[in-house]
Amino acid sequence: MYLGVDYYPEHWPKDMMDEDLDGIKEMGSTMIRIGEFAWHLMESREGEFDFSFFDEVISKAKERDLSVMFGTPTATFPAWLAKKHPSILSKDERGLTRSFGGRRQYCFNSKDYWTYSSRITEELVKHYSKEPGITVWQIDNEFGHEGSDQCYCGQCHEGFQTFLEDKYKTVDELNERWGTIFWGQTYNGFDEIPMPTPTVTTHNPSLKLDWAKFRSFSVNRYAKEMVRIVREFKGDHQLVTTNVSGGFFDKWFDHPEHARELDVVSYDNYPVWGGLTEPISPAEVAMNHDFNRGLLGKNYWIVEELMGAQGHDVIGYLPRPNQAKMWSYQAFAHGCTDLLYFRWRGMTKGAEQFCFGVVDHDNHRGRKYKEVQSLFSEIKSHEELLNAPIQADVAVLYSYANIWSWRSQIQSSGFDFTKELTRMYQAFYDWNTAIDVIPVDRSFDSYKVLVVPVMQMMDSKLSDRLRTFADNGGTILFSFRTGLRDEDNNIRLGEALPGMVNDLCGIRIHETEALADGQELTVKGEGTGTVTVWRDLITPDTAEVLYRYQDPFYEEKAAVTRNTYGKGQVYYIGGGLDQESLKEIGKSVIDRHGIWSMDTEPGVEVYKRTLDGKDHLFLLNHTGDEKIVGNHTLAPYASTIVEWK
Repeated sequence: MYLGVDYYPEHWPKDMMDEDLDGIKEMGSTMIRIGEFAWHLMESREGEFDFSFFDEVISKAKERDLSVMFGTPTATFPAWLAKKHPSILSKDERGLTRSFGGRRQYCFNSKDYWTYSSRITEELVKHYSKEPGITVWQIDNEFGHEGSDQCYCGQCHEGFQTFLEDKYKTVDELNERWGTIFWGQTYNGFDEIPMPTPTVTTHNPSLKLDWAKFRSFSVNRYAKEMVRIVREFKGDHQLVTTNVSGGFFDKWFDHPEHARELDVVSYDNYPVWGGLTEPISPAEVAMNHDFNRGLLGKNYWIVEELMGAQGHDVIGYLPRPNQAKMWSYQAFAHGCTDLLYFRWRGMTKGAEQFCFGVVDHDNHRGRKYKEVQSLFSEIKSHEELLNAPIQADVAVLYSYANIWSWRSQIQSSGFDFTKELTRMYQAFYDWNTAIDVIPVDRSFDSYKVLVVPVMQMMDSKLSDRLRTFADNGGTILFSFRTGLRDEDNNIRLGEALPGMVNDLCGIRIHETEALADGQELTVKGEGTGTVTVWRDLITPDTAEVLYRYQDPFYEEKAAVTRNTYGKGQVYYIGGGLDQESLKEIGKSVIDRHGIWSMDTEPGVEVYKRTLDGKDHLFLLNHTGDEKIVGNHTLAPYASTIVEWK
């Protein structure tokens, strides 16, 4: 089991290294993570490779039985490379070059960048291939973070046109499928097709979707090449990973495809960051963990776990005593097996001076240090439990093509994909059930319940799989705009919504309405609830009505329905239904399938894990108040593991 910190010894006087490593070891660490931003230190001039600094770091780490995760340094290239080959610098949507000085400002389609980044990666890995102290290689750092997955340079434009030609073969096929007859956008050749840079009104939605797919292709092609190089030259004892950053549903690359090449998924867990006055919701934090566990369908690592306040320019919320420790317990509950905190010490220079660490700038080993020390001490005895697989009966489905379809035309000013997925996820999270968050092309065979949020893009293959699932007794929950669009991001002619699954849902939708941000409508069933963001005006065929709208023009229309299909049940939720109403629906589904759950006070999370036939509960208090769970009293932000009988 690896526990430790992200350590940047190059940031400090060399004579502090022993002091640092002793402190890291005394905290209970077994690993340090190094190197991902140190290209210039390894190659200060072109072709002059020098790894002696890190030779010494690794030697000292081994003296203290500290293993090493080493990051290939391609996220921040040296100034000499930008000067010699300015074409490696990416451009924003207005064609402005992103200057040297930040990070991740390279173009994924730059042949020069491929050449130089491949070479430094190969030289580094070859140098340490037989080094027993290095047990894990991290590829690059936080792919796509901070908008770095988008570039609008000439290299990308040419690459996009080639990508389209490879996909459609003829421009006539593209014209037909994109519907370029509209607004007179018909193309005579692929070389006429623009990138979706700023224009009057907006670009064709099909062009926008294919641009998103091209961006994903560009990022993942580069990442796969870096992984290939590492695998070719690494030692057999060394694993390969890369770190997934937050906001993954807002990225422009397909994460399951990205992760396919890795031995283990790693995640950077920041429940709060600069500018926020409070953390994101516990449900969203939990969903993030379940998403990362779902990328490879197995337990995962965290290589950046927040401990101090964070911010580049604006500093955010300071985690309260034991709150960051509780977030670590939450990560372990949801499938994290190995964890590193960001960072050992807050930096005194550069852009991240306000990203605080385990130790702050005063070099005082205070409350946060002791908090990490206590976490490491407590969690080590649970290693076997943490490595046990998680079996969930509920799966939340997503598709990056569907996400990009939404981003091409947002439709409602109140729409946010992550919020809508989390809304549906929380219907089961609130009952403390285990949930998988998985791509839509995974097998459904092991699940009893499928949650399918805002799946406006659908094909016959998916709809047939969903019919089979329901026919065999499963429960499906759809939310609004389901089945609207085809694979080219176009609306089907002659189909009432929800399109390919209207028989499955037992409904028809002929009219819809976007609700503005902040607009709220009342719905009524056994209780009274609200919808936001959207409303589908539902006419039931075979479905039972659970909620109806309450305004005088549409009170005969359904807002939420439930249909019996084969041995299963299918819910359709025609808007952004309030959380309490969703929780009641979740409970009905849980009871129908006999899924394990526990009712707890708001702000208390319980997660059940099983090892050798014995159940263990992770008890997590997400609030600043004392809470009771059974016979256990939880102090503010407390976390613990108990055996469940």
